[in-house]
Amino acid sequence: MTSFPFAKTPSAKRHAPATLRNREAILQVLRGVLPQGKTLEIASGTGEHAVHFAGHLDGVVWQPTDPNEDAVGSIAAYREEAALPRLLEPSRLDVHDSDWGSAAEGLDAIVCINMIHIAPWTASLALFAGAARHLPQSGPLVLYGPYRFHGAFTAPSNEAFDARLRGENGAWGVRDVDDIDPAAGAHRFIREQTVEMPANNHILVYRRRSG
Repeated sequence: MTSFPFAKTPSAKRHAPATLRNREAILQVLRGVLPQGKTLEIASGTGEHAVHFAGHLDGVVWQPTDPNEDAVGSIAAYREEAALPRLLEPSRLDVHDSDWGSAAEGLDAIVCINMIHIAPWTASLALFAGAARHLPQSGPLVLYGPYRFHGAFTAPSNEAFDARLRGENGAWGVRDVDDIDPAAGAHRFIREQTVEMPANNHILVYRRRSG
């Protein structure tokens, strides 16, 4: 489900150059948001974020997942090389599945980086539905990526990126927070934080309302 360039390595590992540019900024936000316990990463891609976060977030056990078999292989290769005790074995998981399996058991948080704009809108809806099934009341759902706000792009580069995505797949595109919030609200999630990030990206943090 990705349009980003990947570079294959001699092993199963793949490399996404953007991870090196954004991982520290994302990590700083996660440090203030994630509770101790188990975090499920949806659409982990190459696995480079998983290794970085699992190595720097004390008290957080990181569960990487991806629907793509090659991605799971890449994650597994990075995991084997890193040998981090709090980085769990990757699992295949598609947010559209009604059963997310053992990877989603005992969760304290969910993180999803750069997925919803390179997946059909149904994936966003399924993400919130699955989060409602598996997250405890106070558990955060953290989204990272480019977004529109009230119909407007945050930069010309994001508008150009949106056009490229839609040209590649008509079901993809930079989503508007005005559409994401109601989708979240249908499962009693409210947006608690909006954090500006480098390169015209944002982190959105959702939590479920009580009652």
